[in-house]
Amino acid sequence: MNTEATKRTPLSQMVIHRSPLAKLIKQFTKFVIVGGINTGIDFFILNSLIYITGITSGIELFALNSLSFSIAVVNSYFMNKRWTFQDRMKTEQESVKFSEFFIISVVGLVINGLVLTGITTYIPALFGLSAVLWTNIAKLMATGFSLIWNFIGYKFFIFKS
Repeated sequence: MNTEATKRTPLSQMVIHRSPLAKLIKQFTKFVIVGGINTGIDFFILNSLIYITGITSGIELFALNSLSFSIAVVNSYFMNKRWTFQDRMKTEQESVKFSEFFIISVVGLVINGLVLTGITTYIPALFGLSAVLWTNIAKLMATGFSLIWNFIGYKFFIFKS
């Protein structure tokens, strides 16, 4: 390598070669940040609905969770498309990509909803926790399961790059 040429080349013009693993880790980190924002949206809406309705378990909770999760997923699509996976596909293909994203997300919703509903319906609140706090702990566990599914689906099926 010519060290004289390297000294004269501005840092902004140097090409940094990253391993596929480093790129994947960076992408996953961005995905987790976006996921944190969307988890906040999901939890805020779900807790607002719990406060309004008083529902903390059963099929009714699954319905409330579906609404909060769906709103967060729409936000997630745009944040992941633009920032995490930096997908710049034009509008004629946008509806197909969103449909695919929606299908992956529906599976994530089912995973999330089944874990949340299963825990809150069949496992009594531990350590004397309130029903609302127990629901939030269950939602956190459910989010972990759906996060793994969603990342794999988005990375390898939706935003393949």
